[in-house]
Amino acid sequence: MGDDTWASVADQFADEAYASVKGLVRTYVLHQHLLEHLPAPPATVLDVGGGAGNQSFPLARAGYDVTVLDPSSAMLDKARQRLQRLPGEAQRRVTLVEADGENADEAVKGQRFAAVLCHGVLGYLEQREPLVDQLCRCTAAGGVVSIMRGNAKAMAVRPALEQRWDGALASFDTRGEIGVLGVPTRADTVEELSELVRRRGVEPVRWYGVWLFVDWLDFGGAELDPNDSKQVAAAAVELEASRRDPYRQLSRVFHLVGRKGPG
Repeated sequence: MGDDTWASVADQFADEAYASVKGLVRTYVLHQHLLEHLPAPPATVLDVGGGAGNQSFPLARAGYDVTVLDPSSAMLDKARQRLQRLPGEAQRRVTLVEADGENADEAVKGQRFAAVLCHGVLGYLEQREPLVDQLCRCTAAGGVVSIMRGNAKAMAVRPALEQRWDGALASFDTRGEIGVLGVPTRADTVEELSELVRRRGVEPVRWYGVWLFVDWLDFGGAELDPNDSKQVAAAAVELEASRRDPYRQLSRVFHLVGRKGPG
């Protein structure tokens, strides 16, 4: 699997980004989306590129059998640390697998899952099709595929809020940027990603926005305190915005949920 390219940012990603207001909002909003579509627990869930388990461990708490697959040993070490904070019953429902997402089917020994998640991973890859192949392949007939991806139609939002006007102007016609972790990322449109999964037997069911108001505040320079209950309550507003036009269209990230056909 080569060098662990995430080792240098594992602490920042797992301990800081997810513990911020934006991180808490992302986890909450995506969790609520998932509960709208997942079958009842103890259904099986595969989280591809699941890192430290920030998104999938709440599902284990809720009774789902979760497999976190990630190529980074540093991120999985973080997952093991966080796993100890879960109740014993939830811990026993979690399996950690070190493997590239492009080899997910082999890594899970051909198991098919009721839901396959892939949140914030595709943007870091040069070619997204091999991973999308694996996500759809590892999903059981009738199962759910959940993908979070950068929104190519909102690329100018971040540089504009940071008052990088030349960069914002150029971003209207670009797909790539240097993400908040200092790693290059690329975005898609909902239509493009929908077509990708549709060609692999997964019919898009619904799409949502992720990160709107807290994103604007953060990039606009506002101090967001995760210990301030009023700010954390923004999650309810973000959840409502994630479901409605035009708000979801302006979100810097989108969440696509699809269902695999019977064949």
